[in-house]
Amino acid sequence: MILHIIENKEWQNAINEGEYSPASLNTDGFIHCSTLKQTVEIANLFFKGATDLKILCIDEDKTKAKLVYEDTENFGQLFPHLYGVLNLDAVFKVVAFTSNEKGEFVLPGELVELG
Repeated sequence: MILHIIENKEWQNAINEGEYSPASLNTDGFIHCSTLKQTVEIANLFFKGATDLKILCIDEDKTKAKLVYEDTENFGQLFPHLYGVLNLDAVFKVVAFTSNEKGEFVLPGELVELG
């Protein structure tokens, strides 16, 4: 399982389009994803204070795009990147992702159970 943090409006657009093709495909060449252990750190680094987020739970065996684990940002750890659009049938669960009163994120209980 890999995860992707997404704004609710982006997820609704993906559902309407039948696939997910974020701006990062054009700017970076891939869709940024994370493992369960990386998600909270990434959320607090890049999404602190954001509201109306979801986490897409993706079955990596069902993705049609090439999946590569790499460290393109020099974080010292490998992150999953999808080199192409995300086919929605690879998404097996969508979880609301809300921050606390300090704007920080913790792993939702639903995901703790999957880990």
